[in-house]
Amino acid sequence: MAKKSIKVRAKAIDGVAKAKCLISHPMETGLRKDKKTGKLIPAHFIQEVIATHNDSAVLTAYWSGGIAKNPYLAFKINGAKKGDSLNLSWSDNKGGSDSIDIKIK
Repeated sequence: MAKKSIKVRAKAIDGVAKAKCLISHPMETGLRKDKKTGKLIPAHFIQEVIATHNDSAVLTAYWSGGIAKNPYLAFKINGAKKGDSLNLSWSDNKGGSDSIDIKIK
């Protein structure tokens, strides 16, 4: 099995869960040149990130090449409690994708 590109932690306190996510991705803008060849490095970036809490969408983010390599994302979920399900998924401009399911602590 391939290594996951997403790390997520989520903890609920008083009905609000704080989620912290780290995504491993190169996030190339398509504007940088390779130092050895002088040619442009092709664009490769995450386009969409979706978070669901108990199968209900709580966050949809549309990104572009302006986001840094290995992006960090943090958000809060109202009405969450310990043991609830949290799913985070992303897809990029080259057809790549990944997702992860966790239980809120």
